[in-house]
Amino acid sequence: MALFGGSTPSINFMAGRRVAVVISAAAILISLGSIGVRGLNLGIDFTGGLLVEAGYAGTADLAEIRSALAEEGYETPLVQNFGTASDVLIRLPPQEEQDGGAIRDRLLRVLAAGDASVELRRVEFVDGQVGDDLTEQGGLAMLIALILIFIYVMLRFRWKFAAGTITALVHDVIIVVGFFSIFGFGFDLTVLAAVLATIGYSLNDTIVVFDRIRENFRLMRRGSAEEIINNSINQMLGRTIITSMTTLMVLASLYFLGGESVSGFALALIVGVLVGTYSSIYIASASALALDVSPVDLLPPKREEIDSLP
Repeated sequence: MALFGGSTPSINFMAGRRVAVVISAAAILISLGSIGVRGLNLGIDFTGGLLVEAGYAGTADLAEIRSALAEEGYETPLVQNFGTASDVLIRLPPQEEQDGGAIRDRLLRVLAAGDASVELRRVEFVDGQVGDDLTEQGGLAMLIALILIFIYVMLRFRWKFAAGTITALVHDVIIVVGFFSIFGFGFDLTVLAAVLATIGYSLNDTIVVFDRIRENFRLMRRGSAEEIINNSINQMLGRTIITSMTTLMVLASLYFLGGESVSGFALALIVGVLVGTYSSIYIASASALALDVSPVDLLPPKREEIDSLP
């Protein structure tokens, strides 16, 4: 594939694979260290707390609502629109007070101070056990996805490519989660969904590159594995850049214009797309090369012909 209509570029990506491995290893160690020491800023979906649905006669002022709740002593309130501009969803951390009626009256008093037209439609307690179950199920879903991906790539290509694919996907997940840990951004179900979407995006990018590598292994049997992988990546570079740039444009729009409800999802995917594009070139392909992949690995098995007896 020509890059933006020009000739196919000739960049020796594999020459920098050792530097890339050092950078990736450092990023993974920093991410794991931050996750282990600082942990994640888990949202109410994982920690439990209060879920409040309120309606206003006119457009709700989210900043004013957030400020009023913070002044009342509710720490890190998450306030967002849902449905219309007059409908508000509020998520609050767990409260020591357990009397539902008292909490409802207190919230109504705080919100009505800014706009008397407010109506509390729903006040629900989210149990912390639900958050534990979500954490366990989310981790299990990610593990199952990685196992199935390994089986799929091994059947479609060979185990060396499958190992490279899984290495790249684990690399992407750790760095995206570590990014949220390092900078303290909120980690909720939408971010977890974005992490799973990152796995899908990175897998698609890697499979496209591996398809071209397999095709070139069968056409360029005299070249070395490093040369063939470099040629394959260069041939797909235009497609990779265009796909990544258009995806990032949409995600940037969601992050800056979509509001608080989708900002975490968009941010996680922005990081995931950048890391996934990098890993499909330097981690997946370099891992397969480190496992000594060769054209012989992709040749169909020879069939023994048995002469039929007269």
